[in-house]
Amino acid sequence: MKRLAERLKNARTGLHLSQDYVAKQVGINRAAVALIEGGKRKVSAEELSLFSKVYGFSVDELLAGNRSELPTTIFARSFNELDEIDQREIVSLIEFKKMMKAQRANND
Repeated sequence: MKRLAERLKNARTGLHLSQDYVAKQVGINRAAVALIEGGKRKVSAEELSLFSKVYGFSVDELLAGNRSELPTTIFARSFNELDEIDQREIVSLIEFKKMMKAQRANND
């Protein structure tokens, strides 16, 4: 259980999510998230399923610690959940970042 607690905490912090945000997504309070991450509270199967959706990890990956999904897969899944306006904004940001990178390369 301690390893699962660490994986849950690492997944949350790696995504820069607050305990409060995760708690709201999972339907528990922030203190429960803290207890789970501290290894002081067990996680129900339903909660684990919700954690996996929030973090973009499979339940198996959270339990076993094997990360098989690439960041691009997580991005694509999240991108498809956005509305068209938000998708266009992200595409514009990507184009802007590519342009800035090209300018930096030309200046070096």
